[in-house]
Amino acid sequence: MQQRMEDVKKAADSIATACPEAPKTALILGSGLGDWVEEGSIRLRIPYADIPGFPVSTVKGHAGALLLADVQGTPVFVLSGRFHLYEGYDAGTVTMPVRVLGLLGVTTLIATNAAGALHPLFATGGLMVLTDHINMTGHNPLTGPNIEAWGPRFPDMSQVYCPALREKAMQAALRCGQRLEQGVYVAVAGPSLETPAETRMLRILGADAVGMSTVPEAIVARHMGMRVLGISCLTNKNLPDCMAPTSHEEILDQAGRSAAALGALLRALIPNLGG
Repeated sequence: MQQRMEDVKKAADSIATACPEAPKTALILGSGLGDWVEEGSIRLRIPYADIPGFPVSTVKGHAGALLLADVQGTPVFVLSGRFHLYEGYDAGTVTMPVRVLGLLGVTTLIATNAAGALHPLFATGGLMVLTDHINMTGHNPLTGPNIEAWGPRFPDMSQVYCPALREKAMQAALRCGQRLEQGVYVAVAGPSLETPAETRMLRILGADAVGMSTVPEAIVARHMGMRVLGISCLTNKNLPDCMAPTSHEEILDQAGRSAAALGALLRALIPNLGG
């Protein structure tokens, strides 16, 4: 734990040196969703490999760089690429970037992901704002000794995803003329995709979309007192009685096509987030 604290501080100090005035908003981009950030809006790009103590993403579709970008004139940190349990990282390493953002003063985190739609009325290519989550990964990033400077031993999770931010997202979607679903996201460890029986179980539990990320990050963000907004790009449909074979390549392809819709929503939303 002491080593992790030191790694987080070293990473935060390194980023602060390159970016003395850190923004208050940060964005995590999920699989295949990095293309909407316009090259001309990027003020600073730091490869993860250049940040002391930072893990390195091993998954296709994750660029592996921290960006400082302007979104409609609003500065934001962008984590272009994230880390997953299925890569062999523990939950503390997966969420290390969120810890670093917290030390840098970030107060609002937008976590995006590529997810499979479980709700039969949700369309492939659509967007869903997270109202809640179910942690089926078998891991919790808060397991082990608690660091009081980072947050309480037993953080409240009654409203992980900020209702005010969800409302702002819905308003932004209206301005964009986009349909934005609302639903519960369930996180599984992966990397294998779900069987029909597993899909049926997850739907019975109340989940509307399934993925392999976001939940550990959201738990840590709330532990540190951040406001959290989650947005899923629905890249495929998981219907247990008519499961169609899919692959990571197909999911990335659909995520790339959904990036334009996500980008339009974020450009309409981020300048109106408030403090």
